[in-house]
Amino acid sequence: MMDLWYSLINMLPFEWTEYGFMKSALLAVMIISPAIALTGTMVVGNRMSFFSHVIGHSALTGLAVGLLFSTSDPRPVMILFAVILAVAINIFLSVTKADGDTVMGVFASATTAFGIALLSRGGSFSKYTVYLIGDILSITPSEIAYLAIILAAVIFFWVFLAGRISLISVESSLLYGKIINPFVVKTAFSILVALIVILSIKWVGILIINSLFILPAAAARIHAKNLRSYFALSALIGLISGIAGLMISYYTESSCGAAVVLVSAGIYAISVLLKHIRRSI
Repeated sequence: MMDLWYSLINMLPFEWTEYGFMKSALLAVMIISPAIALTGTMVVGNRMSFFSHVIGHSALTGLAVGLLFSTSDPRPVMILFAVILAVAINIFLSVTKADGDTVMGVFASATTAFGIALLSRGGSFSKYTVYLIGDILSITPSEIAYLAIILAAVIFFWVFLAGRISLISVESSLLYGKIINPFVVKTAFSILVALIVILSIKWVGILIINSLFILPAAAARIHAKNLRSYFALSALIGLISGIAGLMISYYTESSCGAAVVLVSAGIYAISVLLKHIRRSI
């Protein structure tokens, strides 16, 4: 599979096609960017923008706990911690009826501080900065399988549960006692977001991963005529931003994640400007 991909990329008339790490990075970006953007439509629609931020920052604690159990690959523990946190937040909000932003702010602050405290013992925090800014160029062909799993999970969730998520975002109180259980669906979606964040965070970066959920969806929302076009546009904007950001980062020798976010932000700014111009005419 990877040999076929490498052969196709070698046909392109660009200098960077000589490097194996760029071929792997391009494939990774083409998988993860639309997956995150498509999930972002449901994140934005359910007013869960802060939730992905919480999970991203809590990854520091998951990383610290994971390193206590395994120095080779802390990701299984990070995934378990993120899933437990996602479920705990939903249970806490359901039971207490507290303000969601306040609760998530508390969880984000506490888990981030705890993670930094654990990782910075002995002044060794600098070696974990890759998790803060990400490094897509370091991804290996075997690790791309993680991203393929993410894409498959997103497609499955979108096909079978996206409509229910949209209904819950309209008015969840009307759905209790119906076929749709808002708590179960929202918790399942929260777990999906947690898995996406944790499995991609090493290559995207804690500091900017939330932007990849929000910006493509925000730009797509401006142009979309219906729900289907909203999903399609968001995935397309995510894909374009991912590829353009990777190329920019290669030629400018800068962070790929940051370049992707800047491209997405530029598309959003242009979308807002075009909308304003159309209204003025």
